[in-house]
Amino acid sequence: MNVQRWIARRETSWRQLEQLLKLSEKRGLKSLESDQVRQMASLYRSVSADLARAQSYQISPAVIRDLRSLTSRGYSQIYQGSRRQEWKEIVDFYRYGFPEVVQQCWAYIAVATLLFMAGGAVGWWYAWQDDSFMTLVLSSGFVEEVRDSRELWTVSIMGNEPVVSSGLMINNITVAFFAIIGGVAMYLQQIPIITPPGGFTIYILVSNGVMIGCVAALVAQVNLAYDLWAFVFPHGALELPAIFLAGGAGLLLARGILLPGRYRRIDALKVYGLQAAKLVYGIVPMLVIAGIIEGFFSPQTWILNELKYVVGTAIFVALVQYCRRRRPEADTLETTV
Repeated sequence: MNVQRWIARRETSWRQLEQLLKLSEKRGLKSLESDQVRQMASLYRSVSADLARAQSYQISPAVIRDLRSLTSRGYSQIYQGSRRQEWKEIVDFYRYGFPEVVQQCWAYIAVATLLFMAGGAVGWWYAWQDDSFMTLVLSSGFVEEVRDSRELWTVSIMGNEPVVSSGLMINNITVAFFAIIGGVAMYLQQIPIITPPGGFTIYILVSNGVMIGCVAALVAQVNLAYDLWAFVFPHGALELPAIFLAGGAGLLLARGILLPGRYRRIDALKVYGLQAAKLVYGIVPMLVIAGIIEGFFSPQTWILNELKYVVGTAIFVALVQYCRRRRPEADTLETTV
């Protein structure tokens, strides 16, 4: 290979890439036009090939250093720029995308909430009237322990906060996961029957509601209701809505199978499955934060109950306001064009 002729022929591309890199490094990748970005990517690939060839033929160290510098700078601008774009999209999703999908799916989330509340009402009513029902749901040992000690079981968290917090996160995420996959599951492990799509989701929501209702009746009977709800309020402001969102996601999946409407079932499942997936992306951080609060804040006896109620209420109000958020008009116009 004639080295001098090869350098003379390829150097124009090297200098073009250098010019584009200087512009990008000075003003940012967004300052380049789309054609310039494509050209920079193409030049980066060709210069990378030139570097490999220069190293193979042991061309002068100065040329190799120049090409290494260009490829390193090119990699930084092209690939780190794409990573910045990915992070921007993630931030944009949590700022506006997640609230948007919550608003789009509000009917399914409302149905999931009503199912949970209906289960809670049934659980409270029957537990209040019949001790055998309460012990069936909560176990006789647990009921007797609370009645004898007249102390909340939440004190056991004290001193084990990190372990308990991580365990609570895993448990809550597991419950949410089952509520979601219940939208397509056809078989309940707990009950040996075949269920239609959405049946498992309904079971999870109602059964958890019944359990909460029984607990509410138990603590009311032993005058611990004020303390218990003070414990529940801070983390429950995120944990319970997250379960309702998970239930809504499960019902969305069931809708795709049972009521595809104008879509084919496979297409309906893709459409509603995408919405359900977006809900999942928002649910997991909510449950992680709820687990931290439940492990480190809610059980602390030195924190006044009144403060816990205030914190829980503030978190719930902030969550509602967040879920009502809409994109600025300018952004909305850009996304619809």
